[in-house]
Amino acid sequence: MELCYPRQSLRPAENLVVIWELRAVVKQWISRVKEWARRLKRDVVALWFACKDARTPRWAKVVAVFTVGYALSPIDLIPDFIPILGFVDDAIILPGLIWLVLRLIPPHLMADFRSKAEQWLAGGNGKPVSRAGAAAIVVLWLATAVWLWVSLGQGQSWF
Repeated sequence: MELCYPRQSLRPAENLVVIWELRAVVKQWISRVKEWARRLKRDVVALWFACKDARTPRWAKVVAVFTVGYALSPIDLIPDFIPILGFVDDAIILPGLIWLVLRLIPPHLMADFRSKAEQWLAGGNGKPVSRAGAAAIVVLWLATAVWLWVSLGQGQSWF
């Protein structure tokens, strides 16, 4: 955020006002991010209900099963301890997948699933866990490791 006036011309009292205004802007931004995260959590649970519902269109269900399996898996595809890349899945990939599924499910059905999700979360049930999603990620990592081992073991280059 750039100030409209030179910093040298501010008196100490004016500095406090600028700091106070900046603090208010940061608090507002943080509250928006928290609200976005709550909606994202609710939508993941709503998609979990959509996967189980027969009224969900076939393609939406396919993408929703993949998204929910990944979102509710206790294991990340890209582990969070890897700098920058570890959070890409949580910050970009997952919201993008959720956005796609939300476009594939009719709005009236999504409203029903969201109300079920809000009731589920209000009941203190928390976020469900997908063991199948965790198993799929473990299988993917193992398949990648085997492929690398076979490729490097036979003297083949990746490039």
